[in-house]
Amino acid sequence: MKIAQIAPLWESVPPKLYGGTERVVSYITEELIRQGHDVTLFASGDSQTMGRLWAACPLSFRLDGGLINRDAPLILMQEHALGVEAERFDIIHSHLDFLSFPLSRRCATPVLTTLHGRLDLPELLPIYREYADMPVVSISNAQREPLPDANWQGTVYHGLPDLYAFHPNSGSYLAYLGRMCPEKCPDHAIKIAKRVGMPLRIAAKVDPVDQEYFETQIAPALDHPLVEYLGEITDAEKGDFLGNAAAVLCPYDWPEPFGIVLIEALACGTPVLAYRRGSIPEIIEDGVTGFICENLDEMVAAIDRLSLIQRQQCRDAFEARFTVQRMVQDYLTLYERMAASVQPLAYVNGQSSLPSHRRMPSPIELVVPRLGNA
Repeated sequence: MKIAQIAPLWESVPPKLYGGTERVVSYITEELIRQGHDVTLFASGDSQTMGRLWAACPLSFRLDGGLINRDAPLILMQEHALGVEAERFDIIHSHLDFLSFPLSRRCATPVLTTLHGRLDLPELLPIYREYADMPVVSISNAQREPLPDANWQGTVYHGLPDLYAFHPNSGSYLAYLGRMCPEKCPDHAIKIAKRVGMPLRIAAKVDPVDQEYFETQIAPALDHPLVEYLGEITDAEKGDFLGNAAAVLCPYDWPEPFGIVLIEALACGTPVLAYRRGSIPEIIEDGVTGFICENLDEMVAAIDRLSLIQRQQCRDAFEARFTVQRMVQDYLTLYERMAASVQPLAYVNGQSSLPSHRRMPSPIELVVPRLGNA
């Protein structure tokens, strides 16, 4: 197939350091190419791909301090992907959430949009109600709950290439990986480490919007002898950071849409301790690949039960449910069905006189390994 992947421009594809969505876009793109598909990646110019790269701007937004108007390259990229070059493709896969909907609705090539973020914000309801015809994919079933009437085509869990080696032996420290922000609760991770008397290693970035939270809630605790802050780390550093930990702490206090850190930990064989929020129960099997906790006290108590988790079961769950091959096969199933359903569009006085090809008769049901079937 001839496929377009449209990535956000905040980070390169793949990101140099932190960046969940752009990392997933890279995994999808390169695996599609490995399987023989013709892929064009619409992304920032510092991205890397074995396919064709259409660069919207020289550098990703986070690295380009001289960029004043960030809307300009974003609009230009969409105009080319969904307009000027749309006829080149059998399917266009957008990762821009609702930002691509206006042009997607008017694009003759079928467009599938993966929604990567949280959907429970009240300001999102009117926009998704307006674009209820847009075919969308969730990254967990829990993510769908605020928008049950959206045009869901399936749930596709994220998957990883075999980047991380299995670490069969438990380490002696706890790990926190991701962002320093209130909803991810790194302050809870610090409290847990202090209460159980275990070292905590933190590898996380601080966005400008979270600077005050970091300075007031996190920085004062970083001089504690049990707490070590590493800043951001690269993919190459993640394997040992996660694999040598006794557990990865994910005390997220928000409706987590997926949480790629969780499956990175499982790939290393490291159990995950997380609060019961959002997608967590879909990814972690309580008592098998980690512990799902209701509050901080339960997570503290779970540390004493880590010896009950077999690290091989964590790796087995990753291989059964969260590989890039499984993820891409799920997307290909959707791509092929959408490409086969294309209808010509005719417009009269600016309105379509035919039902859009994006209004499918029924969403496809993907066969994805679930908890208990790993």
